[in-house]
This record gives sequence, C-alpha cells and structure tokens, in this order.
Amino acid sequence: METIKEKAANGIITEEMEIVAKEEALSPEYIMKGIAEGTIVIPFNKKHTSLKKIKGIGKGLRVKINANIGTSPYHMDLEEEIEKLEIALKFGTDSVMDLSLGSILNNVRKEIINRAPVMVGTVPIYQVGFELSKKKKSIEEMKIEDFLSVIREQAEDGVDFMTIHSGITMDAVNSMEKEGRILDIVSRGGAFLVKWMKKNGKENPLFTYYDEIISLLKEYDVTISIGDGMRPGAVLDSTDRGQIQELLNLGELAQKAWDAGVQVIIEGPGHIPLNEIEANVLLEKKLCQGAPFYVLGPIVTDIAPGYDHITGAIGGALAALYGADFLCYVTPSEHLKLPDTNDVKLGVIASKIAAHAVDIVRGKDTEWDRKMSESRKRLDWEEQINLSLDKEKARGYRESSEIGEENVCTMCGKYCAIKQIIEAEKG
Repeated sequence: METIKEKAANGIITEEMEIVAKEEALSPEYIMKGIAEGTIVIPFNKKHTSLKKIKGIGKGLRVKINANIGTSPYHMDLEEEIEKLEIALKFGTDSVMDLSLGSILNNVRKEIINRAPVMVGTVPIYQVGFELSKKKKSIEEMKIEDFLSVIREQAEDGVDFMTIHSGITMDAVNSMEKEGRILDIVSRGGAFLVKWMKKNGKENPLFTYYDEIISLLKEYDVTISIGDGMRPGAVLDSTDRGQIQELLNLGELAQKAWDAGVQVIIEGPGHIPLNEIEANVLLEKKLCQGAPFYVLGPIVTDIAPGYDHITGAIGGALAALYGADFLCYVTPSEHLKLPDTNDVKLGVIASKIAAHAVDIVRGKDTEWDRKMSESRKRLDWEEQINLSLDKEKARGYRESSEIGEENVCTMCGKYCAIKQIIEAEKG
C-alpha cells in the first residue's frame, strides 16, 4: 500500500489532499506538490477512524497548534484527560499529543484516539521507559525490540505522528559537553537516551536502527516527528554546538525518511532569546530542506513560571512569522506541575492567538478580524462576544461592565469615542 508521501510523489491527488486544499483555499495540486517535496505533511493513520478534522502542516498553510495532555505516575485520572481533550478542542487546537505515563497510559491513549477528531501524536519512548520500570528494569536496559514493539502497538491504536529522538548522537552529546551548558538536557526522551548511551557505551539505538523504525512507521503511514533531544532548556544555552549538531543529523534523517516514503516533521527548541528565533527557523529550513518545523513555544525568557503560556506565545508568534509551521502550546504550569484543565485552556488560547496573528500576515482568516471590527463600530456587544476566542470570558467582562441603559462600557462611559462618532453622524 502506497503512503500519502508516495502517492504525492507519483502525482496522485488523494481525498485527504483535497480536504486540506479546500480548507486552505489552495489547489489540490499545490498540496500534492508540497507533500511530494516534503514541505507539507498530512498526518493521518488510517486506523485513526475518529479523525474527522484532517489538517495539513507546512509551507503556505495556516499555522497549526498542538496541545500536550496526558497523565503522570503521580496523577492519573482518565476522565480529567478526556476533559482536557474536550477543552483543547473547544478552543481550537489542531492536534493533541498524549504524553501519558503511569499504569493507565494505554487506556488513556486509546480513549484519546477514539474521541479525538483531530490528529494525535505520541512519544513512544515514554511508554518504553514505563513498561521497563514495571519489569523492575531501567531505561538503560532497553532493547530495540522494546521500542519497535511500542511503535507497532501505538500505530495499531491509530496514532498519526510520533516523536522519535533519532538525531541525538554521541557526537552531539560530546559537542554539548565540551562547550558546556547551564541546563544540560531537558528533553525527557533525550535524557533517557543519553543515559542509555553512557551506560552501554554505544550509539543511540534510535539512530542505529533508524531504518527499521522508518520501515515500521511506513507500514502504518505514520508521520515521523524527528525529536530534538538536545533542545536548550535555558535561553542562555540556545543555538549551541550540541543543538546544531543534532539539527544537522535531523536533516540527514529527514532525507532517509522521505526516500522511504514517510512524511517528516522536524522538532525544534525550546528556550530561545528573541534575537535568535529567526536564525533558528532559517537553519531548520535550510538544513532540513523546508520540512515543516514544529517548535515548543519557543520560550523567550526563563523568569516567568506561572506565565509561560505568555512567554511561549511571544516566541511562537515570532517563530511562525519567520516560517515555523506548527506551534506546541506551553501552559502556565510549565516547569511547575502537570497541567490541569484550566492550564490547558489558557495554553491553547495563548498559542491560538500567536498562530492567528501570523495567519493575518499570511492573508488568511482576515474576515474574522474584519467582522470583529465591524461589530465594534456598531457597538454590537453580542456579536463581539460571539466572535471572541473565549466567549465565556468576554461575556463575563461585558456583563460586569454595563452602565445602565447606555450601550457603552465602564472604560469610557458616555465619552466612548465610537459612541460619539455615531452620534455625530446622526446629527
């Protein structure tokens, strides 16, 4: 069976391509060409039967956002994870990643996939680590068969894209260690693999057995999101030798996946100061031949625990402006605790604002803003509320701000500029 990538390379326009083309107001031929070249992906595992909102990610398309959900071994509540999914969908996420750990992780993943009308991603090595721990083994005892078994299990469940940390190598780790970092490695998957490499004195098995991994992903037409295990976790560590060495590896690994007929997303940092975001996007696009770029945030300062949905939205807007395609949300609880349902809501909204701000620049969805401005001109408060990202919050503010029968708010009252112009036009 041909993959979406192979069909595009053979000039075949699929139903998925037509759906994405219609949503993006582009031609199916444009989508097909982008997939063939590797600049666009449509993550879609045919076993994900509940996937109704098929989306494209990449060049010339709207900026997409992802919401991470999932349990930890210290807090496991299936119903809460379902509620997180529903909240993320309500406020406009384009995908969710289930990052669950703990004894119910398989149940959580299956429920999320069964209920999610959007694409679902995972990080398989998390499950590998947990499964080994149940057997009283450490991650350093992982065999490649353990990893491939989990990939197959998750692909059978219907996972659409998977983060695989194949680019973290001994050379990249050595480069990082020689240069020195404040915060070494902050990627959980990256840390797992570095521990494995140091204990066994061997190369990263996800790099060594990359061909086998790609072959298995191809079987299910799962998109590989090549992980950035060397991403900086401090803005002062950004764009160092270890990070760039890994990015060079990602470019080569992307080519191998494309040659095998597998779609590719490239993951990126992380914590980056504002003045380095453009360079990071440019490097990814150059070294990875335009593959869709998936960034965490980026987070632009380290001093705002509790407000990292804001630091992430600032970085995400800039990254997307410079060409990033896919924004992973950051919640207020980042660096502090497992996100709850309200954290998920705030993270999605912040990331959605960042993505939409860039979509305006790209000439997409401007009618939304036009309608909001027109309703403001009419002092049509109900329409403004209905057009808001968070209708409940907008309505709450409005209801607490009414002044008698005046069609104004408590900011300006009868001195409202819009009201005065309306009165002047009426004479």
